[in-house]
Amino acid sequence: MSKPAIVNAGAGERERVVSTLMVAFASDPVARWVLPEPHQYVKYWEPILEHMGGGAFANGGAFASDDFAGASLWLAPGVHPDGEALGAVAAQAVPVERQEVVFGFLGQMDEYHPTEPHWYLPFIGVDPMKQGLGYGSALLIHALKNADRDKLPAYLEATSPGSKRLYERHGFEAIGEIQSADSPPMWPMLRRVGS
Repeated sequence: MSKPAIVNAGAGERERVVSTLMVAFASDPVARWVLPEPHQYVKYWEPILEHMGGGAFANGGAFASDDFAGASLWLAPGVHPDGEALGAVAAQAVPVERQEVVFGFLGQMDEYHPTEPHWYLPFIGVDPMKQGLGYGSALLIHALKNADRDKLPAYLEATSPGSKRLYERHGFEAIGEIQSADSPPMWPMLRRVGS
């Protein structure tokens, strides 16, 4: 198979990008730990995507393969998730009896997030029918050109051992491990300038 072609995704492709990420994260260990019930996932994952990564569309950080089997949302330096809206959705989505553990997990994410200017990847995903065919690498290579151009670090959180290995192949290093009670592990990862 030839290398997937990557394109910038604008507002007109928003629905297709979000759909790809919805499908891609349906079996993600962390996403499904936060939202374990299918109905809960279907109802709340899209608003979570929007509030965490939706700023990518207005700032040139939304990318997709030309067949929309893979997509990524990168937040440029100075663009941040909508923490207030995200917190409101999480408060609705997560049952009260699980909120302390889940919000503790999310709080650990904040502790590792860089404070200096950087490119942040809240979401990258590939349709399960196309995983293992180079889409993830193609998306990373395409987007990391922005960080290299700007001479800035890139940051993300790996939600599975497989994604962690992919990111390591592209210059990211784990800078810690996030875990709360029965959660799966998640690894904050940084790609330093020039990696």
